[in-house]
Amino acid sequence: MVDRLRKFFARLESTESQENRPPRKDRPEKRTHNLFEAAAAYVSACAEDDQDGIDEAATWVSPEALSFGVNELACRAVIALARERDESPTAVARTLLGLPVA
Repeated sequence: MVDRLRKFFARLESTESQENRPPRKDRPEKRTHNLFEAAAAYVSACAEDDQDGIDEAATWVSPEALSFGVNELACRAVIALARERDESPTAVARTLLGLPVA
């Protein structure tokens, strides 16, 4: 009986040590991208007219997450340009889109 308990706990300990070990080196790790990486890659590819880059970045995250990331990137870019130009974000956004500044 004691021998069976000893074997049971030895197996349990062996299983726990396998769960805590680092990933195997012979198996490549699948890298996941966050929504900001996807947005940066997507917008950069759009600016360079790189359809393959656009298609790849669009697969990294959900369409909703990509939309949020692109929106966040646009907001940050407009704010940075407004500070650099000493203009309002509205004026910068309208100028970038070719609209008259109100």
